[in-house]
Amino acid sequence: MIDQNIRILRKKNKLSQEKLAELVKVSRQTLAKWENGETVPDINQCKIIADLFCISLEEISSDMSEAEMIHLGPKGKQFFGVVTVGKDGHLIIPHQAQELYHLKPGDRLVVLGEDETQGIAMLKAERFLEFAELIKNAKLEEELHDE
Repeated sequence: MIDQNIRILRKKNKLSQEKLAELVKVSRQTLAKWENGETVPDINQCKIIADLFCISLEEISSDMSEAEMIHLGPKGKQFFGVVTVGKDGHLIIPHQAQELYHLKPGDRLVVLGEDETQGIAMLKAERFLEFAELIKNAKLEEELHDE
């Protein structure tokens, strides 16, 4: 598990054993032993490796296939697949995303866009409104302090 995951992540990120060992502050031989399954890194070393590759401790120790490890995104970032825009503009949000973010029928989503990349993002309306309220209150406090 961990041995294969370290090897795949290292290769995916085009790092030599020498370079990864340097970043984790161990010898290249120690790293080679981890990748060969002869020994395993301690929890602190796993944390360093997870942070380097922007994944969780759970992910680095999980029994995932090579394909799953290669497509692993940064911690806190999700890839749910591709959706198709219907004739009437409807989107079907993947089930996994609905479960993870507790989306249910009737929830309102804010749709944001960026011109340069033509990127689109969606977030729950209440979260966006809470954030907007925080900004508004911070601005009011700043104006009061400036007077």
